[in-house]
Amino acid sequence: MPHHALEITLTRPATQAELARAVRVMPLAANHDVTRLMTVVKAKNPDRVLSRAHHRLNELLPLDVLATHYPARDGHVVLTVAFSPTADAFVRRAAEQMGQSPRVFLQQTIHRALARHARQQAEHLDHALKALLAHTTPDQLLAAVGRTLTHAPSGT
Repeated sequence: MPHHALEITLTRPATQAELARAVRVMPLAANHDVTRLMTVVKAKNPDRVLSRAHHRLNELLPLDVLATHYPARDGHVVLTVAFSPTADAFVRRAAEQMGQSPRVFLQQTIHRALARHARQQAEHLDHALKALLAHTTPDQLLAAVGRTLTHAPSGT
């Protein structure tokens, strides 16, 4: 049975007591502010990893998002999100209105949001570059980009 890396995002920093209880159930490595955890779980597939971790940790930690750290065979990263009852009801209603399952509804909603975010970032970058080019030459801008990417000091 393979091992899968799992990233756990919490809704708030875990207390020392919460983390101590959770570590008794599953080995965990925490980031500096104890809002994100990593672990390795032995399971047949990413879905089982997520359900196993959720089952073991749900009552012990303020779980927000569980994500396999590496893509599944289909190339997708598998997520499980613990919704409040209100949010769950909202998603189910919205999915029903669209004639979709909650899973498909969320998948498409997330894809649209990520595409919108990528477009907004590209537009922001285009705007920033146009502003820079209004006050400098393309050669100067490229030299500055090169210095920044190589961390070389100005004037070299």
